[in-house]
Amino acid sequence: MAMLLSACTSLMHLPAGTPADIDDAQRLWSVLEQERMVGEHATPQKPFIGAARPHGWVLEVDSRTIRVGGHAGFVVVKKNYNGDNLGIADVERDRSRYLDSISVMFKREPGYDPDHQDWFWAQYRPDGHLMTMQRMGMNIAMAGRLLKGATADQDRGCIYCHHSAGGGDYIFYPEITPPVPGKAVDGLREQDRP
Repeated sequence: MAMLLSACTSLMHLPAGTPADIDDAQRLWSVLEQERMVGEHATPQKPFIGAARPHGWVLEVDSRTIRVGGHAGFVVVKKNYNGDNLGIADVERDRSRYLDSISVMFKREPGYDPDHQDWFWAQYRPDGHLMTMQRMGMNIAMAGRLLKGATADQDRGCIYCHHSAGGGDYIFYPEITPPVPGKAVDGLREQDRP
């Protein structure tokens, strides 16, 4: 009984997959399509061997500041490619065949999740539909604060893994550096970028 109560309490603290998270993820996807970061007309990036679960064997990463609604925030888009004996050349020849999912982290407005630098997380299918995860017999959309625990030691999923990234910015790639809020980025302050 105590285990069931603990599991239910942890599920109540699961701040992910809410209707607001789903709406935010859909708006984010739409902007990513317009920016040609995802979708049929996405600009290809240089693939590389990633081999890190839960992401693909081959990865493609793109990042920049985008505007979603009235908020300009930094976004990192990671395309996850999988397949038997998959190599970089295979992906370059036929991205659509091997694209398994698309992982996105988007820097939300200050106060969204100050415990984790205000990152919003989403995991999409190649067609833009959100992926789901099973928790306590329910399908939960993979969008929001994935998986923020009631306390820091209960964090799981994206938050738990990316917390271990060097540099303290939740990003594993040192060549990707989010702009400092309020500082000029390409001649514009982050909040003024289109």
